[in-house]
Amino acid sequence: MLTRTGTAMACTAVALVALGTWADYPELVTLGLAAAATLLVATLWLVAAPRLTVVREVRPHRVFEGTAARAALTVTNAGRRRSPPLQVTETAGGRRTAVPVPALAAGDSCTVGYALPLTTRGRYLIPPVLLGHSDPLRLMHRGRARGAELVVHVYPRVHPLATVEVGGPQDAEGPTNNSAPLGGAAFHSLREYAPGDDRRHIHWGATARTGTVMTRHVVVPDEPRQLVVLDTSTTPYPGPHFEDAVRVAASFCVAAENARLPFLLRTTGAVERESTGPALEFLSTVQKSHTDQGLAVLSERVRDVIAGAQGVALTVVTGHVDAQAAQLLMMLRPRFLSISLAELSAADNGIRPHGVLTVIATSSDQFAIHWNRLVLR
Repeated sequence: MLTRTGTAMACTAVALVALGTWADYPELVTLGLAAAATLLVATLWLVAAPRLTVVREVRPHRVFEGTAARAALTVTNAGRRRSPPLQVTETAGGRRTAVPVPALAAGDSCTVGYALPLTTRGRYLIPPVLLGHSDPLRLMHRGRARGAELVVHVYPRVHPLATVEVGGPQDAEGPTNNSAPLGGAAFHSLREYAPGDDRRHIHWGATARTGTVMTRHVVVPDEPRQLVVLDTSTTPYPGPHFEDAVRVAASFCVAAENARLPFLLRTTGAVERESTGPALEFLSTVQKSHTDQGLAVLSERVRDVIAGAQGVALTVVTGHVDAQAAQLLMMLRPRFLSISLAELSAADNGIRPHGVLTVIATSSDQFAIHWNRLVLR
């Protein structure tokens, strides 16, 4: 591909040949042909491309807003002649980053590091890098895609939040389930013995009956589950507050994980995630939807949780809350251990559902301050 200098050279060559022919001026024709020959030499230079191997690493593949993801590119000259100076073009988030690589002798390697321009939450597909080089006069440039595609997730920014104390299990032993962590004292079921199991838990009666060594499967009793519901409708967010709501929802998920409390993230658009990794990965791409009915479908979204025997602490993250939504939260209050409302809004409309822990803030930073001040006092 011709560079700007190469394009000017080509235009000059054509003009000189045409002008020299018209004016019967052989010297101008000679200059034009010399310029054309220079372009031909530049083309042949690029045809004899250096043999290079490229290895690109991006670490980490998952970062939070405000934290830079960095790439490391290792270029090795696998040919027999010295490679010219190179320019690597990295495209990430719709922005291009040019990274120079010095000339390499045969067998030499060079590693260059650079930051990826990923500043907002999202899932980014990073295409292969474009490895290019030019002739000595910079008349022509050749670029070739090298490496593989990579995916980088930018998680929403997380604020440290205090957790609300809602009590322990609903009975002394506590109900159990298959996903409960091991190492507790509550009996859940019998299963086959596996290497590493405590031999004191072997059930000799079941072992004699089945002919297979059976052990007691004991787990930690279920603790109150933290249910976080993010409103993904468009109506409550007339401004840029949806991004703040996503950050607050992510902060509640991380706070529950740090407190070792089981939690579940749901949206009013019927999407749910459990455990911090999948929850944050989902929140990196979640968007508002015009078809989402918002808190109007909250009862449907939590019906299965209400029907369970385990206590649940509900946290609702939304924007503007109207009187109808407030009435719905008050109706649901007796069915949960507690209900917390995070309202990200530009103005306080004065609506605070009775019995619901409500914090209204204009940003996620302000919410974290108000929430911790309220919970920790």
